[in-house]
Amino acid sequence: MTQVWFYHLERTPLRAALPDLLEKTLQKGWKAYVLGAAGETLEGLDQHLWAYRDEAFLPHGLESEPQAARQPVLLGDSGGNANGAEVLFSVSAMNLPELSPYQRCLILFEGHDETHLNWARAQWKTLKAQNLDLAYWKQNDAGRWEKVQ
Repeated sequence: MTQVWFYHLERTPLRAALPDLLEKTLQKGWKAYVLGAAGETLEGLDQHLWAYRDEAFLPHGLESEPQAARQPVLLGDSGGNANGAEVLFSVSAMNLPELSPYQRCLILFEGHDETHLNWARAQWKTLKAQNLDLAYWKQNDAGRWEKVQ
């Protein structure tokens, strides 16, 4: 059964939180599919992931590019999972694909964006009704993630 983890981004913006979570995913030997809105969201993340930290390298690509299936981290808006990822990262308020192919789904939502927050609440209710394994994560005062539920 797919584990669904909700990450409430209140202290750390998406661009700061996502690279660390992706690195942890790759360290487990898993691939990731980042589902986001086409245009500024995906293109901005693509550029950011190349240069987010001088001493780091996070191999990734866009699903619209050649060799998408070979990418350990794939950014896209189709939900197609062309790289056979074990982990889905949802970073935009948009329909989720079928979750059964994934071991884990991380829903990252901006706490200061009312639309994204309301979307995440609706997803929680929908997924809870499907009896999926849900968890809610938030940051403590030290900036570390804590599992609340």
